[in-house]
Amino acid sequence: MPIQALPDTLVNQIAAGEVVERPASVVKELVENALDAGARRVDIDLEEGGVRLIRIRDDGGGIPSSELALAISRHATSKITSIEDLEEVATLGFRGEALPSIASVSRFAISARPRGEDQGARLEVDGGRVGEVVPHPHPEGTTVEVRDLFFNVPARRKFLRAERTELGHIEEWLRSLALARPGVELRISHNGRASRHYKPVRDGGERLRRVAEALGEDFTRQCLAIEHAAAGLRLHGWVGLPTAARSSADQQYFYVNGRAVRDRTVAHAVRQAYSDVLFHGRHPAFVLFLECDPRQVDVNVHPAKHEVRFREQRLVHEFIYRTLHEALASTRAGVAAAAAAAQSPALAMPSGFAASPGGGGWSPRQDGLGLPVREAMSAYASLYRAPEPGQAGVAAAPAEAANQGEAPPLGYALAQLHGIFVLAENHHGLVLVDMHAAHERITYERLKSALDGEGIRSQPLLVPVSLAVSEREADAAEQHAQALADYGFEIRRAGPQALSIRSVPSLLADLDPRSLALDVLADLREHGSSRKLEQARNELLSTLACHTSVRANRRLTLPEMNALLRDMEATERSGQCNHGRPTWVQLSKAELDRLFLRGR
Repeated sequence: MPIQALPDTLVNQIAAGEVVERPASVVKELVENALDAGARRVDIDLEEGGVRLIRIRDDGGGIPSSELALAISRHATSKITSIEDLEEVATLGFRGEALPSIASVSRFAISARPRGEDQGARLEVDGGRVGEVVPHPHPEGTTVEVRDLFFNVPARRKFLRAERTELGHIEEWLRSLALARPGVELRISHNGRASRHYKPVRDGGERLRRVAEALGEDFTRQCLAIEHAAAGLRLHGWVGLPTAARSSADQQYFYVNGRAVRDRTVAHAVRQAYSDVLFHGRHPAFVLFLECDPRQVDVNVHPAKHEVRFREQRLVHEFIYRTLHEALASTRAGVAAAAAAAQSPALAMPSGFAASPGGGGWSPRQDGLGLPVREAMSAYASLYRAPEPGQAGVAAAPAEAANQGEAPPLGYALAQLHGIFVLAENHHGLVLVDMHAAHERITYERLKSALDGEGIRSQPLLVPVSLAVSEREADAAEQHAQALADYGFEIRRAGPQALSIRSVPSLLADLDPRSLALDVLADLREHGSSRKLEQARNELLSTLACHTSVRANRRLTLPEMNALLRDMEATERSGQCNHGRPTWVQLSKAELDRLFLRGR
């Protein structure tokens, strides 16, 4: 068959195979065009999950009648004019392929009226056959109608799913958009009935209201606000607490310069930040926005613009990991109560506690409890003794202090329940603590700190271990020899595709050195750093902490319970145990009133 140029209609249909996967793809392209045109309100009308009809109306800048025909031709756009523009794209769309591709596989019409003009215009396209531009009454803005999607490509149409499934994909994308553009009003109807209405909100405090509208109030009640900037990068948004992790990754939204993306570097950084606080198989929830110089990110690597490529990938990975890791480390038990207490003028600060830097709550300063790990383990062993006589009377003073508002975040212990839970009273109401889970986290963090102070020690192998690798892996081992040595490895190249492991980290000497070395090498090659050793070490320390923590049915004295509460307030990540379970809960006075129907 001779080489020949393809007809334009077939070229557009081939392009549609990349751009238009399903009705949700059409909605995405058209709404992004509306936003790029400056729309502040977008109406999305759907029928039969978008297969029968997709109508997108906006109040943006509109399109002059003289440009309507050009708008549905390939590679025609108002968004870029040169290669320099492509290197720093600031708009959501830029390829100029969406409209002609969609028009080639549907019954398509576009109507528009530019701002300041008296008359609008309309252009219809039927399966790629372009009609004439005609005058048409229209408010300022643009309306695009897409009917009978894939009517002329039956092979594509048969792969569409049920109406409810296709509608679900559209609603999910619009939910993601609502999170990214809180100032834009979105009205959605399906089969003639209103289904969702995202009202516009201003940036700042109101933005969390849009998050609650999109993801539910459970997320906003159990999230941490993130705001950090460094090295030309800014990360802001919200991350769910470890105790609010989900069984699936269905509430993970990440945006780069306002564009929703899926990125392996980002996903890996987030997983590592949560690795020490989640159950296996659980997934964190987050809504995060990364802002950077547009020239530092390539958005032109995927036909549907789902993926990006960072020019400084390792920098981005480390920035995201460090930001989230430090934020999660601040989840000390009682922090939320302390923040509320700091805003109340009625609360006096008791002796023995100092205001934290910036005045943002309590910071424990209890003499005699800053013990190294060995002494702390010995001290907590004393918690196993029987309760001392007269303990009931000791509770009176702390309880009275709590009633007067003079209490630290977790308050003062009142009693122990079933040898498992510590009951305490603070300014807000009743606190319940799982004493084993809490002490497990305290012990674990102290073990990590002690080991971090000593550094990673190396243990030579009696007989070096040979490791067959690819040439790229062998090159990486040579390139990262110093980093491997810092992690406790001595690995030498023994040939073009062979390595010799001569030393391993002493704490992990019982693990398989081959698989451990390969995992570390893979991380070094992809991310420039590795936390495989840290994760393996932490698993061992977590097991040790679990077995050396106070067990259920151990009777504690009130001073011992209070010591545990103060240690929780001072320990990073003490809001959950090593396995992701909560260590404490707060029952407010209002919640207690509701339980007993008080005030009704």
